Amino acid sequence: MEIRTVATVPWDDQRPGTSGLRKKTRVFAGRPHYVENFVQSVLDVVGEVAGATFVLGGDGRHFADEALRRTLAVLVGNRAGRVIVGERGLFSTPAVSCVIRRRGARGGFVLTASHNPGGPDGDFGIKYNVGNGGPAPESLTRRIHARTREIRRYFLAELPPDLDLARRGTRRVGETVVEVVDPVADYAEMLEGLFDFAAIRRLLEGGFRMAFDALHGVTGPYARHVLEARLGAPPGTVRRGDPRPDFGGLHPDPNPTRCRELVREVVEEGRLDFAAACDGDGDRAMILGRGIFVSPCDGIAVLADRADLAPGYRGRIRGVARSMPTSRALDRVAAARGWDLYETPTGWKFFGSLLDAGRIQICGEESFGIGSDHLREKDGLWAVLFWLQILAAGGGDVAGVLRAHWRRYGRDWFTRHDYEGVDPAAATALVEELRGRLSGLPGTVWGGVRLVRAEDFAYRDPVTGEEAVHQGLRFLFADDSRITLRLSGTGTEGATLRVYLERHGREDLDRPPATALAAVAARARALVEPRRRFGRDAPDVVT
Repeated sequence: MEIRTVATVPWDDQRPGTSGLRKKTRVFAGRPHYVENFVQSVLDVVGEVAGATFVLGGDGRHFADEALRRTLAVLVGNRAGRVIVGERGLFSTPAVSCVIRRRGARGGFVLTASHNPGGPDGDFGIKYNVGNGGPAPESLTRRIHARTREIRRYFLAELPPDLDLARRGTRRVGETVVEVVDPVADYAEMLEGLFDFAAIRRLLEGGFRMAFDALHGVTGPYARHVLEARLGAPPGTVRRGDPRPDFGGLHPDPNPTRCRELVREVVEEGRLDFAAACDGDGDRAMILGRGIFVSPCDGIAVLADRADLAPGYRGRIRGVARSMPTSRALDRVAAARGWDLYETPTGWKFFGSLLDAGRIQICGEESFGIGSDHLREKDGLWAVLFWLQILAAGGGDVAGVLRAHWRRYGRDWFTRHDYEGVDPAAATALVEELRGRLSGLPGTVWGGVRLVRAEDFAYRDPVTGEEAVHQGLRFLFADDSRITLRLSGTGTEGATLRVYLERHGREDLDRPPATALAAVAARARALVEPRRRFGRDAPDVVT
């Protein structure tokens, strides 16, 4: 097979963000060598490519088919030993992590922009996962970015035109074995080893009413296989389960704003006992119960607190971790149970070293992501099964589980306000201005409540010693409330400012977050001044 050395010029905007390189789809599709430059830069930095195994697939969004073949052509051009491709190019993000770990792969390329919208005018992304199955750490992404700015060539193989990536099978292409596999099999087998499938099956076959909305993302085939085929949920339990390049026109972000119909059906009208929705690439899950929405922060705390109900976790939790903006509900569980607790910056890659070192077994972040040491990625369907395991083992319903948790630990009311697509200069100016004022703010009074501490969060990894600075501004008040601000690293257009609000209490536990956090929200508006800075009277998304 002919392998060509293709001359190229670097692009100056290929800095990987929180979850890989994300841009508008038209950027990936329209710029010459854009995909190949980035993939080759990753391989140049990773090294030892010849003869190594890589995993390749994604959520099937628009441009994925083209990007799949381009990425594969570069891998073959660099003489990779084996490339494991998901059938039809599909692999959920947690399944990529699973296959990397099970097959001993050097790493994997995930073609996804996660919960961002798809289609020709939507978003696309490429993320590299390393040999432990997790996202590339910051030390590696910095080197990748540096390489993208100096790259002058890439190696490219001419793939056979009849190479079929939509059908399972193995074929040698040059020096590389291309193996097209069932994207569900390894992942489903792993899940069965963690949970009591027999108990969950009894629950689902006993009149339990549930729905799973895949939002036309990649999780549909996984949920149909696990929930309907293996666990006996009635056909049709999985809704919008066929992956589509434009997600059927939906925004594949599982939150109450984007999934309004499901929230109405379950929370407001109580027509189902349980429901869940996953995002485009399957690494996030929203959980609903009859009459109640599960805050992701509460979800992490509940799953950790009841981990002994799942066979794969019984008696072995020693440490847990959460991202800094996530509420402190998990902290209270850790303190009560004598576990180690770690607070990391936002981004799943920061959990990787703690998981590899055995310091934590369960971790999560407020953006509907939760996982454990079974993988090195957050895992939406895993979270759904964990909730079903709790309900199958203990009876009752989601609302009862949450209220029992609040009675024991108090409630950490939490919400996140997103200002999307704002002027990047205005958002940066806000953060820089507040950063410059931090030292003079403690002791001041906001809305009648004293500000106790203001800080710019920085992190030193206790395992690797790597440091991450400027990870978010947080303000802690005397009434045990907290406001956190940070600029998101997952958007592709304008800037997204995330404002996180929380407070803890032990009275009136059924109050909705909007009521319990009204005073905190007023302080946040005074801090951010959204009308003056962004021309916004309200956030675009509230979760």
